This record gives sequence, C-alpha cells and structure tokens, in this order.
Amino acid sequence: MSAERIVVGVSGGVDSSVAALLLRDAGNEVVGVYMSNWADDGHGDCRAEDDRRDAVAVCGQLGIPIRFRDFSGEYWREVFQHFLAEYAAGRTPNPDVACNREIKFKHFLDAARELGFDTIATGHYARVEYVEDRFRLLRALDRNKDQSYFLHQLGQAQLAATRFPLGHLDKSEVRALAARHGLGTAGKRDSTGICFIGERDFREFLSHYLPSQPGEIRTADDHVVGEHPGVCYYTLGQREGLNIGGVRGRAQAPWFVVGKDISRNILYVEQGHDNPWLLSQTLRSETAHWIAGAPPSDHFSCTAQTRYRQPDQTCEVSVQADGSLAVRFASHQRAVTPGQSLVLYAGDNCLGGAVIASTDAPEPGSSRNRDA
Repeated sequence: MSAERIVVGVSGGVDSSVAALLLRDAGNEVVGVYMSNWADDGHGDCRAEDDRRDAVAVCGQLGIPIRFRDFSGEYWREVFQHFLAEYAAGRTPNPDVACNREIKFKHFLDAARELGFDTIATGHYARVEYVEDRFRLLRALDRNKDQSYFLHQLGQAQLAATRFPLGHLDKSEVRALAARHGLGTAGKRDSTGICFIGERDFREFLSHYLPSQPGEIRTADDHVVGEHPGVCYYTLGQREGLNIGGVRGRAQAPWFVVGKDISRNILYVEQGHDNPWLLSQTLRSETAHWIAGAPPSDHFSCTAQTRYRQPDQTCEVSVQADGSLAVRFASHQRAVTPGQSLVLYAGDNCLGGAVIASTDAPEPGSSRNRDA
C-alpha cells in the first residue's frame, strides 16, 4: 500500500500512541490531533490535562506534529444531552456509541479534512476490509479488546476514510511495542467506564444533572422493601447500591433491579441473578443502521450482542417496514436493557445494529399487571 497522509486521534493512551507509531514507521505522513470532548464541569477530575500532556509528549517522541481541537460543545449537544434525556426516561444509553458516530468519525473527520487530510486513524481495536465493492467492519483479532460493538453505527463513507492499525494486534503486543520504543504511555493503565465521569461515583455525578427524587423500592409483587434516591440512577440487573436489609419471609440473598416505573417513581427488585423477571427471549429495536447500507435480507439468522463483551448469541432477525427490528434469540437472555445497543454479526463481520426499545421480559408490579 502506498504512503498516505493520515491524521491520528491521539488521546494520551498507549493504544493511540502505538497507532501513530505504526503509521509513522510505515512511511505515512502523520499528524496527531488531540480532541477535547468534555469541558470541566467542576464536579470531578476526568484526567484530561494529564492525557493532553501525555499526547503532546508522545507526538514529540515520534517527531510528528500535534494539533488540538475542542469538540466539547458538539459533545454536549449531540451526545451528553441525549445521554441525560435517556436516563430521565428510565433507559440506559451508551454514550460511547454516540461519541464514535457524532464526534470521532464525524466532527474529527471533518477537522482532518480542514487540515488537508482525507484519512483518519484511531487506536480502536477493529479491522476494515474491502470486499465486493463494500467496506466491512470486522472484529479485532484480540477478541478480548475488540471494539466493533462501539463502532457499529459507522457507514461506508467513514470506513473508507478510516484506518485501525491495532486491529491485528493483541493488547500485550501493543504494550510491548510502546515499551520497545520508549513511549511514555507504555505502562499507562487503560481508561474505564464513561470518559466524562472519570474517577467518581456514577450516581453522584448524575445527581448534578438529574436531581434525586426518592421513592419506594418494591418487590415484583409490590411489597415495599426499601427506598431509592432516584429511579433513573439504576439499570436492569444492577445489584450494587440497593441497601436492602433483611426482609421478612425472604432468604438472605442478593437483590437485583428488575424494573422501573418512571411515572410512579418505583424501583422494582427481586432476588436471584437469573430470576424470571430479568429473562427475555425477544426484543424490538428502534430503526437499525446497516454498515453495508442495507440489511442482508428482510429475515435472516446471525449472532448478536446486547452488551459489550457478551458471548455471541444466536438469533433470528426480522426487519420491519419502519426499519426497526424484531429479534428472537435461541435462548433466554438476561437483563436486556432498553437504551443499550443490539449489535449484529455474521462471524467476524459486524452487520450493524440498533438501540433496544423493548423486550418480552415480564413486567413487575402486580398493580401494573392488573391494569394491563
């Protein structure tokens, strides 16, 4: 492949550092761009300044120029406001999917073109191949680090202009390369969780934007067993933070969130990791996005993930007239959560995906069941 002119998104982490290293050593003209996606909200430290310094240092070591772009306004409007609205509605959104679609592979790509470059690269673990006049998004060879789940909203135009240099490497190889070249990020730990929250309690962070509204915690058959600080702070299947003491007539066993009634401000819980209230076999989605531009057919079999790093789940997919999906799994699924992403695969080929709208899990609350 001939040399290219490439803008690399440098985050101050080891992955983007090695992506820039590999592209430089392959003879490409490389420029680093550090993206500021979150303005300081005064409620904690998300390590942005440390990451910026590390990005500058790595680009200096590699001898490549670095530029800076502030996308915090775009992030607030196109990612964070949607994030808050979804939590307020009782759903659990995935901001990483929205960030990739709206910021890293839209505004960042536009910024690269403003600099006179047509190609971008990131440190994501994924692969792109060109087959039969279409670009495919493939899982990374290191399945433990594969990030195609978060990239499933990309389309042909973005994949044509994107390089993923780490897609064929294991994480251990990436760290070894960084150490061998003396990069300061070689031993830096990976960031985890949601980028704008950083090292702080999720509920405490969310309470600054969605004030607490205490209410009742009830069992699935409507017995009150505690009080919650706000329904929106919890997600299906969650065990932590319920603070339920001993309940008469119940065993000393963990409790899990099994439902939320936003209109009545009730959080529903039950015991048992795989209790029936958390199990579903079918789901409906919002309008699907297809990486190839269209689905393989109106009805097809494939595998799916309803959460990151979930093992492949066999399913049947029916594309509805409005573009949404009706999906039936071969086996029951636990805690499939509205607002999260359903991502579809044919082997290593990521077909696309959609936001989960609803499932056939039973609805807790005897009064609600009577009203149905």
